Amino acid sequence: MARIAGVNIPTQKKVGVALRYIYGIGPKNAITVLNRAGVSPDVRVHQLTDAEVLHIREVIDSGNFSVEGDLRREVSTNIKRLMDLGCYRGLRHRKGLPVRGQRTHTNARTRKGKAIPIAGKKIATR
Repeated sequence: MARIAGVNIPTQKKVGVALRYIYGIGPKNAITVLNRAGVSPDVRVHQLTDAEVLHIREVIDSGNFSVEGDLRREVSTNIKRLMDLGCYRGLRHRKGLPVRGQRTHTNARTRKGKAIPIAGKKIATR
């Protein structure tokens, strides 16, 4: 099992897809890393040699990629900064509501949590 940037990468997937399991590396960055490392994106992870895995690891470490712990820390500090400033986006983060202008009258259940029934509301009967 290949371990890159502190993440165990699935061995049966193609390298171009498997690198996306690293937080901060998406489709475009995965292709960029593989091009710099000189590895084909169609090769499966279990077919990679140790030298190729090491080269991919070096490209991610030396490149301008912020991944995993550093990126998570950066994102969380940005959110904390917004909350401390008391700006609109920070208030939305603080209240646990959608930040980017989505409607909340209906939907937004992922952000708001499970729907709470209104107490005392009667069901219409005939």
